[in-house]
Amino acid sequence: MIMAPVMTLVAQEQEDETSVIYLGQQQDSASVRQMSLSDADSAYIQGDYLTAINIYKNVIEAQGVSATLYMNLGNSYFKLDEIAQAILWYERAYLLDPSDPDVKFNLELARTKTVDKVTPKNQLFFVVWFKKLVAALDLNTWAILTLTLFLIATVLLGLSVLTGKVSVRKLSFSFGVIFFVFSVLSFIFASTQKNNITHRDTAIIVSPSVTVKSTPSESGTDLFIIHEGRKVDILDNSMKEWVQIRLEDGNTGWVLQKVMEII
Repeated sequence: MIMAPVMTLVAQEQEDETSVIYLGQQQDSASVRQMSLSDADSAYIQGDYLTAINIYKNVIEAQGVSATLYMNLGNSYFKLDEIAQAILWYERAYLLDPSDPDVKFNLELARTKTVDKVTPKNQLFFVVWFKKLVAALDLNTWAILTLTLFLIATVLLGLSVLTGKVSVRKLSFSFGVIFFVFSVLSFIFASTQKNNITHRDTAIIVSPSVTVKSTPSESGTDLFIIHEGRKVDILDNSMKEWVQIRLEDGNTGWVLQKVMEII
């Protein structure tokens, strides 16, 4: 595998116009994949967003998932004014790399174009801090950092046992414990991110408007209406056609499975 610069696009809106930012991305050495991704970028620049979407999806099938490719798909859907799909792919990109500021910006931008304006639920300060720390790095970086910190802690603790000098023993033991604690915290952050990626329990509403029911049946009582682009938590998806969801404010209900796509 070789490293080659690949042009990707980040949608940003200023005064109702969308500009383009270029990023770098690792590329597979296979020429077909390089041409495919290059063609997708070219199609985007030329305004052929449907072609760009098809090629980006083919590239994902060929070389695997990528936060940058997911974001490019979101950008393409955003240009087509398909906001629900744009949010869906931005959310998937954020799931893989919550530390990317461009992903966060584009996601927030797309959310401003939805019908439902959601006020974030107040959370305890330590919960907010924990989530921010988890999102500070992507999963791979947390994993590498965990291993590095653990190896340093092992060396320092081993040195505290083997050295004959009391001062060196105390210092190496103290720093060894500190690095070990940081390695444990890093492992917790990495595990949290992995769990978020593995257990997909959130979804995006992709139908223009959806009536949430009190029971998993068309004859159920109408509770409230939500619109496309709304993010929901999945509580129960064991039924064939219906899914129980929960909103940010705690309200719950049932919707048809076909009106949503899992992040």
